[in-house]
Amino acid sequence: MPCDDWLHCRCYTRRTILGLALVPLLAGPARAAEEDEAAKPPAPDDRFVFLTGPKKGQVVRAEDLALGGPQVQAYPMAPDGTVRSDNRLNLVILARFDPAALTDETRARAADGVVAYSAICTHQGCPVNMWSKERDGFVCSCHASIFDPRNAAEVIGGPAPRPLAALGLKLKDGVVTVASAFSGRVGATQG
Repeated sequence: MPCDDWLHCRCYTRRTILGLALVPLLAGPARAAEEDEAAKPPAPDDRFVFLTGPKKGQVVRAEDLALGGPQVQAYPMAPDGTVRSDNRLNLVILARFDPAALTDETRARAADGVVAYSAICTHQGCPVNMWSKERDGFVCSCHASIFDPRNAAEVIGGPAPRPLAALGLKLKDGVVTVASAFSGRVGATQG
């Protein structure tokens, strides 16, 4: 015979009720740790997942990137599968070029011509999400700062005060993977 009053039902002991009450408390730290992981900056061995487009959420492979640009937007993904998208400063732009066309500094951070930079403009923190075919560069959608992806994301036009921070990369079985942390401060200069 089923019990309709769960609080007074003999099938539930005091221990069962206390155990059920503790489940959310015990899950809290695990959930918080996962959320913290999603806000951490890119770290070595993170892979990248596409932010938009037909491959949204899929892992970025070198062959997914058009040679010579434009860039794609991506978030780093920890080895445990946590996408680090809880912090907007983790948004990254990836592009692929002929390695011979890269400066020595850029080539040292690149992986077979694939480069990675912060997608947050150093001027006022807007997204660097456009491509200038005429200038062969990344463009900030707010104030049109232009960055040279072949030369350490140096500013080649607009009001940005400094280059975009770069990530060191490596390829693991064709998958674009973080090799080292950002080369400098990410985002806008605080004034």
